[in-house]
Amino acid sequence: MSAADNETATGATAPISPVMSSSVGNKLGLGLLWLVALLGVAGSALLWQKLSRMQEQLARQSADAGQQSVEAKAWAKQAQETVKDNTARLAQAEGKLAELGLQRTQIEELMQSMSRSRDENLVLDIESSLRLAQQQADMTGNAEPLVAALQTAQLRIKRSTQPRLAPLARGIEKDLQRLQAFGGLDLPGLLLRLDEAVGMIDGLPISGLSVQVTSVPAVPASAVETPGDWLGQWGVRVLNEFKSLVRVRRVDTPEAMLMSPEQGYFLKENLKLKLLNARLGVLSHQYPAARKDLSSVFQSVKRFADPEHSKSTQLLQLLEQLQQMLSTTELPRLDASMVAVNTLATGR
Repeated sequence: MSAADNETATGATAPISPVMSSSVGNKLGLGLLWLVALLGVAGSALLWQKLSRMQEQLARQSADAGQQSVEAKAWAKQAQETVKDNTARLAQAEGKLAELGLQRTQIEELMQSMSRSRDENLVLDIESSLRLAQQQADMTGNAEPLVAALQTAQLRIKRSTQPRLAPLARGIEKDLQRLQAFGGLDLPGLLLRLDEAVGMIDGLPISGLSVQVTSVPAVPASAVETPGDWLGQWGVRVLNEFKSLVRVRRVDTPEAMLMSPEQGYFLKENLKLKLLNARLGVLSHQYPAARKDLSSVFQSVKRFADPEHSKSTQLLQLLEQLQQMLSTTELPRLDASMVAVNTLATGR
């Protein structure tokens, strides 16, 4: 194409360019409007959809919140009921606990009373056994029943393990020591001495019946052969006989001087019977009766026997020995144990 043709062409198109440009611009503007409208509609749709979703979510959340609120109310009501139930159970448990505490107190009191009654029964048994053992010991004169009873009581107290019985245990221990230290009685030696005293009664000189024999001095043979001295010897003999007729001494018991030979015989027999009774009392362990008989014999011998005679002195010494031997036969009394028993009995 030539330059002229280009110019023609440009000249021919030049007049229509403004119209075409305006139509194109309108189309573009309309397209833009439609685009904006579409965009607005799309945005509105999106916003509406988003709002719908939000509403649905809010509705669901509200429904969930309502349900949760209902559930919370239900849980709260259930919790209240549980609290009420627990409170009632707690009150019931406290009541049962108080009842159990009361029952425990009653049981403890019952156990204490049972323990106290058991201790009291034990004390009563020990007291009766000790009293019975004391009676047996008094009857037999043997300390074995007392020792056996004390040892049995001591064993029972150790088994009971009760502190309130400690004073009784100490008293029993003290009495056991006293009984173990008790020497007892030499029974064969005592009986032998009693038989010896009975044998000495026959030769006992009575004050009113004993005669003091004065021996006349023997005349020497040289004096007999002398005829001139016979008169003097005869005078000496007469004087000695006269002196034997009169005796001066102190008499404390006048009735002994007035006793006849028959009374003296019966006195000796009575003394023998009392000594035999004392021997029988020793054999039967009746020591108080034996001591009483020995004391009576001692007083009678001291009253009626001749105090200047050696046999009277020997018999009195023998009777004193017998009384001393019988004085050691008194069994120890269970004083400490009985005092402890009485103390426990009064403290019940």
